[in-house]
Amino acid sequence: MADSAASPLDPALLGLRQQIDAVDRELLALLNRRAALAQEVGGIKKREGSVVFRPEREAQVIDGLKASNPGPLQGESVAPIWREIMSACRALETPTRVAYLGPAGTFSELAALGYFGSSIVRVPCASIDEVFRTTTAAAADFGVVPVENSTEGVVARSLDLLLTTPLFLIGETSLFVRHNLLRQANSLAGIQAVCAHPQALAQCHGWLSYHLPDVERRPVASNAEGARLASLDPSLAAVASERAGSEFGLHIVAPAIQDDPHNRTRFVIVTHPDRHPQPKASGHDCTSLVVSVNNRPGAVHDMLVPLKQNGVSMTRFESRPARSADQWEYYFYIDLQGHPDEPAVAAALAELRAACSFFKLLGTYPLDVH
Repeated sequence: MADSAASPLDPALLGLRQQIDAVDRELLALLNRRAALAQEVGGIKKREGSVVFRPEREAQVIDGLKASNPGPLQGESVAPIWREIMSACRALETPTRVAYLGPAGTFSELAALGYFGSSIVRVPCASIDEVFRTTTAAAADFGVVPVENSTEGVVARSLDLLLTTPLFLIGETSLFVRHNLLRQANSLAGIQAVCAHPQALAQCHGWLSYHLPDVERRPVASNAEGARLASLDPSLAAVASERAGSEFGLHIVAPAIQDDPHNRTRFVIVTHPDRHPQPKASGHDCTSLVVSVNNRPGAVHDMLVPLKQNGVSMTRFESRPARSADQWEYYFYIDLQGHPDEPAVAAALAELRAACSFFKLLGTYPLDVH
């Protein structure tokens, strides 16, 4: 019979563990020192009436740390670590309420946690429309909504609501989207319907057509809602995240079923301009706007001339029908590189505004920091 007594630890390993424990205590002391300084900053901000969350400041902090990181800690690990630290310190000043497409386990929730950190008050919403309504009504400080997917393109409803509501953009984040087929039983047999958000169903079209060609594809408000429904009905399966599977006690019947292995979704952070100022320049910024021009030959070309003349790069250009009496009228959603405080960008925007029949600045914000 083998000796059940625990083997003595290697002295070298024991010594390293003791050093790690000592470093952890030092880290905790430093984190508490940082938190105390953050509280002092919060007191000054409260007296001045300024906002707690400054996305450009947090982006600059992370960029600076990544630039000075000597290793062996990998650069991509810096941002998530410091987002959590800043989130915990922010929570000492005031709780941050963040609305997103729920329930628990959606990619929108993951995007919200990735951007703001876990020390937030979560406000899950039943639809993208409700995220906008909740944030507009000040029931949440910020909203997180998807705007673009690398496989399926724009999320039309988000773009339409950015046009028609008073909310504006103060940040962005992107998320690697890995879809899994989830179900009560660990088998493909007997599935009558697959429930998911329409975008997710489209992103998994190839896999579903090959493996479940005769099964109904049932659109629902979110992937996590599909997972919830699948947890109640053994004839249903869901397309959702691993987190949603854990949340609702489902098997991952088939992992990573998205057609594009590099599938990513871009999210934007929205808030009300009465409650949050436009972020200042961080050095790596994006400016988003929506415009329209009169329907005449060369109008779109003339609209873009100010960008070229001022040396401003356009990184995104999308069109959406205006739904007006003129069936050929469009709104154009444009992302520009830079910040309106920069002279070239300011000049380009002024000339562009003059050339357009409709002009709305959707927001300016730091580019996503990974």
